[in-house]
Amino acid sequence: MDWRRLFARAPTPDAALAAEDPADRDRKIVLAYHDVTKHGSQRFARGPVDLDWETQPNPFRRWAGTEVLPLAHSTVGAEPRYEQVYVEGELAPRALDRVFVSQLFFDSLALSAWKSAGESRWSLRVNPSSGNLHPTEGYVVAPAITGLSETPFVAHYAPKEHALEVRARFGRALWDELAVGWPEQCVLVGFSSIHWREAWKYGERAYRYCNHDTGHGIASVTLAAAAMGWKATMLDELGSDAIARLLGLNDTRHPEAEEPDCVLLLHPQGTERGAAEVDVRAIERFAGLTWVGAPNALSPDHVAWEVIEAAADAARKPASARARAAFESPWPPMPVGDEAISFRRIAHQRRSAVSMDGRSGLARDAFYQTLRRTLPSRGGLPFSALAWSPRVHLALFVHRVADLEPGLYCLVREPADEAELRAAMRPEFAWTKPAGCPADLPLFALHGGDVRGLASRVSCDQQIAGDGCFSLGMIARFTSSIAEDGAWMYPRLFWETGVVGQVLYLEAEALGLRATGIGCFYDDAVHGTFGLRDRAWQSLYHFTIGGAVEDARIAREPAYAESRD
Repeated sequence: MDWRRLFARAPTPDAALAAEDPADRDRKIVLAYHDVTKHGSQRFARGPVDLDWETQPNPFRRWAGTEVLPLAHSTVGAEPRYEQVYVEGELAPRALDRVFVSQLFFDSLALSAWKSAGESRWSLRVNPSSGNLHPTEGYVVAPAITGLSETPFVAHYAPKEHALEVRARFGRALWDELAVGWPEQCVLVGFSSIHWREAWKYGERAYRYCNHDTGHGIASVTLAAAAMGWKATMLDELGSDAIARLLGLNDTRHPEAEEPDCVLLLHPQGTERGAAEVDVRAIERFAGLTWVGAPNALSPDHVAWEVIEAAADAARKPASARARAAFESPWPPMPVGDEAISFRRIAHQRRSAVSMDGRSGLARDAFYQTLRRTLPSRGGLPFSALAWSPRVHLALFVHRVADLEPGLYCLVREPADEAELRAAMRPEFAWTKPAGCPADLPLFALHGGDVRGLASRVSCDQQIAGDGCFSLGMIARFTSSIAEDGAWMYPRLFWETGVVGQVLYLEAEALGLRATGIGCFYDDAVHGTFGLRDRAWQSLYHFTIGGAVEDARIAREPAYAESRD
């Protein structure tokens, strides 16, 4: 797409852009994309007028002609406990074998159930997705694994079959070259996004939603690994081209192409990846592998949403780029409780609520505990998987929390941002500590009163935002992140919101409630509510937690009809 067409629709077009440095041009392109894809009460971002059901994308990518490695189906038992997976060192590391890989994907990217109503039948997954459209694809790059493969390999994860599709095999020497400095036991998990899957329904705003889902995937895999005593470290020194080469995603130009997102190194807790960065020469050798398989067609026809292509191209990460501030936890570790809640039961029963009952409440201590879980604490998961300092804060609409006044609140997830946030928000806000708030929870009461109607209004007039116990907007340090790091940080801001969102989903289930991620909101109306006047802080994702209303007309079936080992 010609960037001029994108900037012609942005609020601040810049005719001098062509003469500028390419990195600066990319920054301005993602800022323009963000502006033109904002929703407002008088103007929504461009999308399809009507859904074309004939072109609805297949939610399952398959690679025809590949060797398929079936994975073991697991039972959802009582162990490990839910709270244990969030703290490094609580669980003894499992050995890397077929059972490990099977459990990893079963607890992160697999199907969780089937639903049906009338003649319609659809699947749900452990990892959530905007509109249940699932643009996120998972890959594994691994050494020889006992019971699974006698050679190192690259494979795509097929969730419907709970199996791996082997795209390439290679020798031990190449794995050793790739894994210099890594722990003896380790494996890579990669993510890609098929933008068309979201754009079919949501049009130009879909690129945002794809990156939410990448964040949910990162958190899902990180916590699934933690449930087996492993940790995840993002290899964020890799550029987009290197990730594409490593995962065998070389065709990025057709409508159903997979955009390379990121790669996680999984290794036992108590080990470190080492100081050495990945040798790009090892990854270059992946281009010479014999790649097997042809991707299935997802739709018979497509609509080109050119602004997504422009933003994705601009946000591709250069190999040399690094975040200005690497991840460092600003908060002390969370204590591990002794509640007998099963992590796997919580992960597999997670659902997105379609509507809330408008009556259910939440105990104040449970509310504080939920917010505490979203803080990136030392040794705390899943935030330690990210490669940059926290950029996202929570602007809360509190409705029904016992012994807590309804109103607007703010959770500051990075202490260094507090002064700037206070200065950016409305001067009349109180910024007081709520009653009974723990000293290590940076929660502030801003303004009291009934904000149910306001929460619904700014969330695209969706009543669910006012009917929960509370809802929130995730406010990101925006322009400075892009200015100081680069356009490639734009999707990563959404990844961070997705990681926060996954934590909120699981916390809601643990409390006997339900959550829903909300991608549709009136961007600038949210900013105006809190007094944010420019692009410095932007709301990127909304969420609500409350008592769900179940639809009795929808039938439910198990995710997999038969178990096999």
